[in-house]
Amino acid sequence: MKLVKAVIRSEMLDEVKNNLQRLGYAGLTVYEVRGRGRQQGISWRIRGNEFRLDLIPKLMVEVVVDDADVADVVEELRKSAYTGSIGDGKIFVIPVEDAVRIRTGERGAEALK
Repeated sequence: MKLVKAVIRSEMLDEVKNNLQRLGYAGLTVYEVRGRGRQQGISWRIRGNEFRLDLIPKLMVEVVVDDADVADVVEELRKSAYTGSIGDGKIFVIPVEDAVRIRTGERGAEALK
């Protein structure tokens, strides 16, 4: 099993959720996060005053997937969150040792679906 973490733009969440559900992964966790990448924030000028936003608001989407589905989930996340602009985000894949469904005690891949 793998934990797939994706940092995405807020406006892409519905697309990401719908496409993950289509793949059979309706269960996910979403966090509001702030960060920056290569662009190191954004700045703009209004009436001669410069404003800078150093940490950009984003969403972190986490989903634990079976090893066999990792490539499909990562590609679906990439396509769903894509706008073609700087700041589209990143996807990380992290090993997961075990998963346990609290209600039933199911473990491993059985606990994911």
